[in-house]
Amino acid sequence: MNPTEALAAELGRALQLASAQVTTAESCTGGGIAEAITRIAGSSSWFEAGFVTYSNVQKTRQLGVPADLFAQVGAVSQEVVEAMVRGALRASGAHYGVAVSGIAGPGGGSPEKPVGTVWLAWAAGDQIVAKRFQFDGDRQAVREQSVDAALVGLIRLAAGEKSV
Repeated sequence: MNPTEALAAELGRALQLASAQVTTAESCTGGGIAEAITRIAGSSSWFEAGFVTYSNVQKTRQLGVPADLFAQVGAVSQEVVEAMVRGALRASGAHYGVAVSGIAGPGGGSPEKPVGTVWLAWAAGDQIVAKRFQFDGDRQAVREQSVDAALVGLIRLAAGEKSV
C-alpha cells in the first residue's frame, strides 16, 4: 500500500467509526482525491460524492460559487475553496468535505500566486478550515501533494481536531 492509499484507508476507518460520509470538490487535482478514496475497498459506505469542477463556470453551476468571486479574488483563493466545500456539502448531504483549487503548472502562475500555490478547505458541518500551501515540484508532484494534504486534513477533522 502506498502512502496515499494508507491515508485514504485511515480516513475510511475514522469515517466508519463516526458513521459519517465525505464529499470532495476538486479543481487542480482533477478527481485525484476521490480516486484515492474510492481505491479503498468498502469506500461506498463512507464516500458520498465527488465533484470535479475544473472551470469557473462549473464551480458556479455545480457548487454555487458566486460568479463575481472569481473576478474579486481569483479561483485559487480561500474564499473560492470555502464556497466550493459549502456547495459540495449542500449538494451531497455528506457531513465532511474537502475542496481544492490550485496552480499545478507548469504555466498559470504569477508573482502573487506562483506555480504550486494550492488552497484547500475542509468542512465538518458548518465548521470550515482553509489553508494555503506552496508545493514544490512538477505538475504531478503538486497534484500528489495536494491529494495527500487533503486526506490528512480530513483525517484530522474526523478525529475532532479544530485545525488541520
